[in-house]
Amino acid sequence: MTTPVHTRMLILGSGPAGLSAAIYGARAGLKPIVVQGMQPGGQLTITTDVENYPGFRDVIQGPWLMEEMQAQAEHVGTTMIWDQIVDIDLSHRPFRLTGDGGATYIADTLVICTGAQAKWLGVEGEERLGGKGVSACATCDGFFYRGKKVVVIGGGNTAVEEALYLTNHSPDVTLIHRRDSLRSERILQDRLFSHPNVSVLWNKAVERFVGGGDPEGLVGVDLIDTLTGQKSHVPTDGAFVAIGHHPSTELFRDKLLLDDGYIVVEKGTAKTGIPGVFAAGDVTDKVYRQAVTAAGMGCMAALDVERFLAEADYEAAQAAE
Repeated sequence: MTTPVHTRMLILGSGPAGLSAAIYGARAGLKPIVVQGMQPGGQLTITTDVENYPGFRDVIQGPWLMEEMQAQAEHVGTTMIWDQIVDIDLSHRPFRLTGDGGATYIADTLVICTGAQAKWLGVEGEERLGGKGVSACATCDGFFYRGKKVVVIGGGNTAVEEALYLTNHSPDVTLIHRRDSLRSERILQDRLFSHPNVSVLWNKAVERFVGGGDPEGLVGVDLIDTLTGQKSHVPTDGAFVAIGHHPSTELFRDKLLLDDGYIVVEKGTAKTGIPGVFAAGDVTDKVYRQAVTAAGMGCMAALDVERFLAEADYEAAQAAE
């Protein structure tokens, strides 16, 4: 691709936010282009069972859902491009972006839907048992552990909130923290310590996730004491890693206003601080991070884009007269 590609609406990211924005943008006649990024389809492509996305009475598969979203977006007029943006100029409209293969994109409007990635421990068994007992989202997967024993790894607000949420499903929740005190808000700690179904293991780090059975699934976690080095084993049916998220915003540092790495948007909209640049989904959302909320934000972004372009076209016409 040597000739610059011009589009009225360029979308970065192909998860629920990006594809929802594409569907609405295409239906508005904007002929959007979606640059899919390093993980086409977003985090749902590495999720197996999905039971909380509206419209499906039975469990569906994450990759299948994203394939259907992409097919719908293409059906109504979206162009999908497999590329990764490595440079971006937001100093003036139209915006200029460069892909890692040298392709140039000229965009009248830009919608950033690059998402956020869960932080992982990087220990043995974590990747292999992902979706087979190891998860990074209690809201997404807690339902599958009704009546079972689960553990949560972490010590901040996210970990405590996930542990408390899991008590809705599990009678036995253990919080594992590598220090002797939590970093979460005091009110959350008070709720955690007073809950009869929650116990805490202090000064313990996960050394390994242990699999077993046929088909293989998580059966326990091997721990190591951070003070004494003593090793121990905790049997469990599910383990939730809750040590935070990385919003994929490295490209936008010093270009857009960020809050703890997340892109700041005007309340109730998808508008960033730069006219014509919009953001939606997990890249702006440090609270909910659900597929359905990301999809809703993608819709908001597309509607904001449509209004922005209509106003820009009107102003240009008035100026020409």
